[in-house]
Amino acid sequence: MVKKIQLPLQTLSLVVSFMAWVLISSLISYISQDIPLTAGQRAWSTAIPVILGSLLRIPAGILTNRFGARLMNTVSFFILLAPVYYLSQANTFLDLAVGGFFLGIGGATFSVGVTSLPKYYPKEKQGTINGIYGIGNLGTAISTFGAPWVADAIGWSRALQLFLILLVLFALLNLFLGDKREERVRRSWKDQLKQVYRNEKLWFFSIFYFITFGSFVAFTIYLPGFLVSYFELSKVDAGLRTAGFIALATFLRPVGGILSDKSNPFVVLMFVFSGLTLSGVLLSFGLTMPLFTLGCLMVAVCAGIGNGAVFKLVPLYFSKQGGIASGIVSAAGGLGGFFPPLLLTLLFGWTGHYAIGFMALSEASLASLILVLWVFFSNKLEFASDIIKSTADAVMVTDAEGVIHTVNAAFTEVTGYPKEAVIGKTPNILSSGFHDRSFYNAFWDTLLTTGKWQGKIVNRKANGEVFREWLSVTAITNEQNATHYVAIFSDLSQADSVIGEGEGDRLAENQFSKKATRKEAGE
Repeated sequence: MVKKIQLPLQTLSLVVSFMAWVLISSLISYISQDIPLTAGQRAWSTAIPVILGSLLRIPAGILTNRFGARLMNTVSFFILLAPVYYLSQANTFLDLAVGGFFLGIGGATFSVGVTSLPKYYPKEKQGTINGIYGIGNLGTAISTFGAPWVADAIGWSRALQLFLILLVLFALLNLFLGDKREERVRRSWKDQLKQVYRNEKLWFFSIFYFITFGSFVAFTIYLPGFLVSYFELSKVDAGLRTAGFIALATFLRPVGGILSDKSNPFVVLMFVFSGLTLSGVLLSFGLTMPLFTLGCLMVAVCAGIGNGAVFKLVPLYFSKQGGIASGIVSAAGGLGGFFPPLLLTLLFGWTGHYAIGFMALSEASLASLILVLWVFFSNKLEFASDIIKSTADAVMVTDAEGVIHTVNAAFTEVTGYPKEAVIGKTPNILSSGFHDRSFYNAFWDTLLTTGKWQGKIVNRKANGEVFREWLSVTAITNEQNATHYVAIFSDLSQADSVIGEGEGDRLAENQFSKKATRKEAGE
């Protein structure tokens, strides 16, 4: 029973954590009426919570593996009481900066669920589960839409104080309903880091999440103030529109996880980054309300699906180092939301336009699309290589000219030739001289006509020993119309049930000797 409620409990906890994380950006229009802020200070006030919310995700993932989600969530909610109350008493920009920095703890708790929940489910469901957990992003929409309503009624300071009740409630819920027996991983974080930091896929996933989650966070914290200052919307209207953006991205996150469970997540990311590239271009053309709305909706759709797809990949490739890998990738996503608001404000101050900033989103997304394509096709090659390495029979792959490109360990075991001795040479290195030209002519005629050949053949090992093998050769053409030949063979000399163990070798040797004698005699 306790295990069954972890998904809803941790998802709701993430909702509340994210509500706390974006409190300043949700109320910045009200706060700036009482605390004079420049445009730059407004941007920093909304961006600063992202710093700690990003950096703490790495230790949060590691600590969740060691102590469990119950303790991590409980402690986090109690700690958040301090910065929320401090912000309610803020009088200067410095107060907002200090309180906002520690408010970032709310964003760091994302690593808790993505580290903990995969322990309860098989791999084929982890994309869906992480997608459902990601619905916790909805907390940003609730704050963005709800906080202005409450502030209108009782003021922004009391609205923050009212939120303290919710924090205490969820601290107690996690304390009493959290799983006390969650599986612990007590391996050294240094050992885990050594195992993952050299894996290039970790850094590729970090880049992908930097763009997808970063764009989600950036639009979430920047839209309320931007809609009020640029389009002169009311605070409540701006909050409602931002909440719609957040809700759409959030509810599509499970869709990204489900699609990635049912298909290749890299293919899903191809569509995601194609869409983000197009939306960035659209936003750059002109900030009219219809175009801006369409561009934002496209960002919401692509970011939501992309977030779910990336966190299908992380536990898939790093199941044994889930805590630190999830922490690094999610930290990259948080940092992706930190820079864009500052960049947009800076560029607007320099040029009076936002086009360059939005075009940067397009260019970064296009670069990510190229990386996804590269990783996708690299994975296919790695997969094929893994199959060759794990095959029990000997495998030899040549190009269309018959030059050997690769062999597996079984090839060396059967023939005695190490990989380095045959790469770049032709299969003639194995020739025993037993077969005449007509045999090889028939072999190539069949292979070129049908694309495959099977049969028995006599070859020679590195030590000079002649052996019989069952050989299967298949022609394979790739996407670039390049042909390769894959030869798979096994030593029949050790498994002939008719003539007895070892007789196959002696028979081949005798036949070869007789053939050689006839040649010398001029027959």
